[in-house]
Amino acid sequence: MKYFRSNAFVAGSVACLLIPLSLASQGFLAGGKAPRMFGTDIAVLESGEERQDLPCKVEDTKAVLGFDLRFHAGFEVSVPMRELAGGENLLTIVFRVRPEGKPEADRYFIQRVKVPELEEDAKGEAYLNGGFDMGEGKYTVEWLMRDRAERVCSHTWKVEAVLPPKDKKIELNEPADTVEPSHPEQFEEEPPVARGAGESSLNVKVLINFAPQRARSATLQPVDTSALVSILRTISRDPRIGKFSLVAFNMQDQKVLYKQQNADRIDFPKIGEALRELKLGTVDLKKLAVKNSETEFLSELLQKELTGSEPTDALIFAGPKVLLDQNVPQEALKTVGALDYPVFYLNYNLYPQQIPWRDSIGHAVKHFRGVEYTITHPRDLWFAVSEMVQKIDKSRQTKRAGVTPAK
Repeated sequence: MKYFRSNAFVAGSVACLLIPLSLASQGFLAGGKAPRMFGTDIAVLESGEERQDLPCKVEDTKAVLGFDLRFHAGFEVSVPMRELAGGENLLTIVFRVRPEGKPEADRYFIQRVKVPELEEDAKGEAYLNGGFDMGEGKYTVEWLMRDRAERVCSHTWKVEAVLPPKDKKIELNEPADTVEPSHPEQFEEEPPVARGAGESSLNVKVLINFAPQRARSATLQPVDTSALVSILRTISRDPRIGKFSLVAFNMQDQKVLYKQQNADRIDFPKIGEALRELKLGTVDLKKLAVKNSETEFLSELLQKELTGSEPTDALIFAGPKVLLDQNVPQEALKTVGALDYPVFYLNYNLYPQQIPWRDSIGHAVKHFRGVEYTITHPRDLWFAVSEMVQKIDKSRQTKRAGVTPAK
């Protein structure tokens, strides 16, 4: 859903009027070098000239590496409301993304936006946006928007996606000089991974806290969901891991949302279904009556999941910081006993300077002599998972050789 936004200053603040627009999803235009499209559109794209028959302002965004290890770029366009006033209208956005020196790799995109009937004296601006994913490289974006009266606004810009030298080891999920539509569905099925067979593959257990970065937020923001799902996907894509056990939970709601046992893959669609049932901001009166109920929930979760009978090569915690009034008591952790596998914590923390201290899960991980990684940037995730899986593999080899690991 996109919106018309009309801004007016009232007593020093901004008041916004939002009028919903009907937006078809962005996608490829069919065809390779010569897709089926209006000849006038092709001519505008080929000319590279800026046009303002339909007055608009286009702001392009720089390529940014996401936690999904893809570069993301796009645009935001504003149109004066008066230009769209009158009867219903249809805005069609067409743009071509061309990798430098590779015209055969051109990609064409289209968006259509239905504009409702607007008053002739409509004020303010209409704001629309779009985007795409890409691998490393330099690209030219040729963009146009037209209305039903065939008025055209066009714009051309350059965008470059590049990893800094210190990050060249990162394996991106989009090949160089390629462009794809953005993936709005966070919980789509993960493509198959060629994994090691039999005893060569690792078996890991993941406990992930699907919670907002802001502990008391009443909503799980898309940016947080995307980062947490990306952590799971990065783990699941490592070919050295053959079996997954998963416990998805939420500390605020003190509830296990989804469990998966000894599976060949992580079931992302099922996780998505479970999260849609999550309702933050509501409080169970029974839990309110229990002092330190969150600590009790975490304690019971750890005791249950760390004393399970299924074999595992490592236990991995993931999620934002869990800052409780009381940490899990040492006595409760001691009941788990000594673990014969390593423990890790991928702590998703966008504000490490603001929250530098160890959280309740971190204290438990420290008790089991585990390793904690702070995940603030995409590079942190890739390097942390790479090092973690190496440690898991080394630990298993050491255990099978009958050698007691050094403390």
